[in-house]
Amino acid sequence: MTEEEKIRYARMIALPEVGSKGMESLMDSHVFITGCGALGSVVAMYLAGAGIGKITIADFDTIDISNLQRQLFYATSDAGRPKVRILAERLSALNPTCDIECIDSVVTEASAPALFSQCDFIIDATDNPISKFMTDKTCHELGKPYCIGGVAGFTGQVMSWSPGHARYSDIFFPDGIDSGLMPCSVGGVAGPAAGVIACCQASETIKHLTDSGEMLYDKIFLIDMLTMQTRLIDVA
Repeated sequence: MTEEEKIRYARMIALPEVGSKGMESLMDSHVFITGCGALGSVVAMYLAGAGIGKITIADFDTIDISNLQRQLFYATSDAGRPKVRILAERLSALNPTCDIECIDSVVTEASAPALFSQCDFIIDATDNPISKFMTDKTCHELGKPYCIGGVAGFTGQVMSWSPGHARYSDIFFPDGIDSGLMPCSVGGVAGPAAGVIACCQASETIKHLTDSGEMLYDKIFLIDMLTMQTRLIDVA
C-alpha cells in the first residue's frame, strides 16, 4: 500500500478482523452489484469507501424524483439520467483508486454467467424476486458466493450463500409463494429500512473477503423498523 492508502484505510486496518492483510484482500477484490437503487447505491458507496479494488455496478434504470426519498446519492438535477453513470461518478469522487465498471442494462440469465464469472462476490440489490432467483441460479452454477437483500415497507431481510449452504431457492419458491420482496414501484419502502439492509450487505461482503466474523450462511436476518425487532432464522 502507498502512504496515501495507509492513511485512507487507517480505520479499516485498525480493525483486528481486517488488518493490513485483510485490507490487501479488499483492494485485490472484484465485487459485482446488480441493482443501483436504495440497496445497491448504498452498498456500492460503503464498499468503495472500504477500498474494494474493483466494483461492477449494473442497472438499466434512470433516476426518477420518486427515487430520492431513499436513494440518497442521487440529486434532483440527476432526474432522467442513468443510475449507473451517476453512481459511478459518486463512487469515483469518494475513492478515485477504485476501478468502477458500469453495465447500463438488465442482468439476465443469459448475460449473468459471463458478468459474474470474473468476480469474487455477488450482491443482489434488485427489487424483484425474478432477479434474485436468477442470481441464485447463476451463482450456484458458477460456485460464486452471494448476498441477497430485500425491503418492503418498514421491514427488510438479508441472507448470504456460498457452496455447501442453503440457497435462496431452497427457502423461497418461484411458483407463487410471496417472498416479501415487492418491487418499489408497486409497494412503499421506508428509506431507513433500505439503509439497514444495504449496510448488512456491505458488511457481509467485507466479512467474506477478509475471512472474518460469521456470515449469514444458512440464516436469514430480518428486521422490522416499526418495532425495532430483529430475528435470525436458521434455514439449514
